Amino acid sequence: MNLANARTLLQKFDFTRLFVEELGWSNPSSGKSVPMSVKGIAFNRREVAQLSGVVVIEIVVDDGTIPDAEGRVAIHKEIAKLHHENVLIFVDAKRSQSLWYWAKRQDRKVIPRTHIYVHGQSGDLLLSKLGAMAVDFADFDDSGHVPLLEVTARLKQALDIERVTKKFYGEFQEQHVAFIELIEGIGDERDRRWYASVLLNRLMFIYFLQKKFFLDGGDEFYLQNKLAHSKKGGTDRYYARFLKALFFEGFAKPEDKRTAGVNALLGKIKYLNGGLFLPHPVELRWPKIAVPDKAFENLLGLFGNYSWNLNDTPCGQDNEINPDVLGYIFEKYINQKAFGAYYTRPEITEYLCERTIHRLILDGVNKVDEPSRLVRTKRDASSTFDSVGDLLLALDAPLCKKPLHEVLPNLRLLDPACGSAAFLVSAMKTLINVYAAVIGKIDFLSDRSLQEWLK
Repeated sequence: MNLANARTLLQKFDFTRLFVEELGWSNPSSGKSVPMSVKGIAFNRREVAQLSGVVVIEIVVDDGTIPDAEGRVAIHKEIAKLHHENVLIFVDAKRSQSLWYWAKRQDRKVIPRTHIYVHGQSGDLLLSKLGAMAVDFADFDDSGHVPLLEVTARLKQALDIERVTKKFYGEFQEQHVAFIELIEGIGDERDRRWYASVLLNRLMFIYFLQKKFFLDGGDEFYLQNKLAHSKKGGTDRYYARFLKALFFEGFAKPEDKRTAGVNALLGKIKYLNGGLFLPHPVELRWPKIAVPDKAFENLLGLFGNYSWNLNDTPCGQDNEINPDVLGYIFEKYINQKAFGAYYTRPEITEYLCERTIHRLILDGVNKVDEPSRLVRTKRDASSTFDSVGDLLLALDAPLCKKPLHEVLPNLRLLDPACGSAAFLVSAMKTLINVYAAVIGKIDFLSDRSLQEWLK
């Protein structure tokens, strides 16, 4: 999948070209819009793409909105009479919002899985899921088909996303214990437990990178593919020959400082100037550490069951693994009074960040200078805003410039304790929401004179 092209097509809501040109699916049998009705909901269905009997269908309701959960279930039941295996894309009339709907069948129950994409988002989160649905020539059999079971398995891999904070932590904790037992070459129990955490932290960080298409030319399954390649060359070589090279050569050294053999082994890997991939004290004390392939098979199997998200958006859901969830995990399994480590829930960090950052923004905007007195049109220059909500509602062309050019770029935030960076992540979200509102207002006005004036 060409990420740049796929992102462009998704942002244009051009789903047929997205599936056919980038995911390798086939054109629909018919692209005509067909009117239907169920339980008082009138809508039009249009086939987007198909593969081995699985059909992707765009749904537009006559009233122009995306139906509620009950309406979506009713529409899915009606569509399933025509196409048992399907993916529904609900789109509003303005083609600014979409809700992707897939039904998981388990124990005679139908469990909806939904994924939202709205205009203005980068789309990387959804594309990281859709990547699992891509096919190429090697996936087709001699008769020119991809087996139905293979297609449905890929749908499950892409769209079957569980709510994860507690669930993922429970499974992660089990894998952590199993991982400790499989580590060899460390004679001290405390050091072995410590090193298991070091490896897991590194691997989760790398998993985020690959899900953002940052590794080896955009290989979304970089760690899994390298494990499969390593096993072809022999048993239990993955840690010793690949991961150690990735940690201490790939991420720890610039490309021109690595050997040609290492670059060939790793592919295109960016140098990261950070301490996570420097030799750890445990590694220095125990130079003969060994970890079998089985440990990484189990761990990557767990990671593969979830969606990994660094693209926190206003429409994001709490069913993705994001920095908040990682913060919970990191601090949860070391959450002991002896270490003084405690996890602060996102609701608390977000509240504290909004209270402090919003006040800084208001102080900056309410500070009136002479040039701003000459251009304000919607409020008197001497008036002040009491809340960021009031500020965002009052945004006009002149008022956009001050927060965007003067206030926001000059904010400096410091979290002295840091920990898992939960407060900094919440601070980032707070700032993104304000930036997005200001930039969105500018885009909405879409006036050339305004664009030039803002420059």
